[in-house]
Amino acid sequence: MEIYDRLLQFTLFQGMSHADLMQVAGHTKFGFSKLAVGKRLVREDDACTHLHFLTSGTLRTETVSDDHSCRVSEIVSAPYIVQPERLFGISQRYTTTFKAETPCNIISIDKQEVFLLLETQLVFRLNMLNLLATEAQRLRHHAWRTAPNSLRERITRFFFSRCLYPAGPKTFYILMQQIAAELNDSRLDISRALNQMEDDGLLVLHRGRIEIPMLERLLM
Repeated sequence: MEIYDRLLQFTLFQGMSHADLMQVAGHTKFGFSKLAVGKRLVREDDACTHLHFLTSGTLRTETVSDDHSCRVSEIVSAPYIVQPERLFGISQRYTTTFKAETPCNIISIDKQEVFLLLETQLVFRLNMLNLLATEAQRLRHHAWRTAPNSLRERITRFFFSRCLYPAGPKTFYILMQQIAAELNDSRLDISRALNQMEDDGLLVLHRGRIEIPMLERLLM
């Protein structure tokens, strides 16, 4: 696959003319790498100095709460940009660890090259602004959503609010007592609700671990 065909998989390059893409491909310093299964791409708290584009394969992510009481593991598939919002702002560090779940191909662009693209490519600049604005608007809207009507809905929102992507398989490493504390409810009520969700085939409970085969099914 030609480099411009790979770039067109990603929203940051969509809308560019063929001539613009050829210019980007010819003048931008790209890094190309392959990740073997289990190899780490970035680790939580690493400085974000590149844009990483997953062009093929799948990555396993791991995000940990500040107090280490909850850990969430997810799968993301190509095409995927690894936390582009962390390239700028007050904290320019990754908040999640990414490792190869399957063999992966990665295109990387150094931050200085990103600045050059922002300066010279109007479409890239607009796409970046739209990407960052959309993320900011999505997060701003969270506090104004309708309050859950039941404990089950509150648990569902708890899961969704801690995921990078609102679909697919997730694994939560957390104790029921911690969920109870987060939701200001009793452990017994949390246990009953989770066991009912397990009976409905929505998740699988283990000691200290909750497997969710398809996160989006929790909304059904």
